[in-house]
Amino acid sequence: MCPNVQTDLQSPYRTLIEKLREQASTIARLSSGLDEAALSCRVVEGKWSLIELVCHLWRVQRVFECRVIQMLESDNPQVEPYDPDQDPEFERLLATGPARLKEGFAEEREKMLSKLEALDAAAWVRPGRHRKYPHYNVHFQIEYMVHHEAHHIYQMFQRRALLGPIPE
Repeated sequence: MCPNVQTDLQSPYRTLIEKLREQASTIARLSSGLDEAALSCRVVEGKWSLIELVCHLWRVQRVFECRVIQMLESDNPQVEPYDPDQDPEFERLLATGPARLKEGFAEEREKMLSKLEALDAAAWVRPGRHRKYPHYNVHFQIEYMVHHEAHHIYQMFQRRALLGPIPE
């Protein structure tokens, strides 16, 4: 029987789960204390606002979670690349407003993390096929998510600094 991630605190999988939990907290902090106008303001010309970044991260979280489910439920499924510029769901999600975006992102993040915590070690190495990444599996997808999100958190930090003091 494979060890459960929840009981193996030294697991690299557990580390990824905790990073995603911490990053969700940072996203909430960086988007706090601002009104809707400030959250929606594009303080860097031609670049997403804080709330657009939150929306993107929520949308990507959904896409990546679907990929994980595919790999868990199917043998070596084809994973399609995601193009945010060609995603009509982004605009629909953005239209729900800042409060709903922040709340929905946080709620779905916790649900996703609970599912990841329940996976055994064998589930983390379930493969998928991606045309760009030849060694693609659940672990790769979640680690990719951590790094992708960290990049956007840095952008959020930069934009938040232009709107006032960074919340502690």
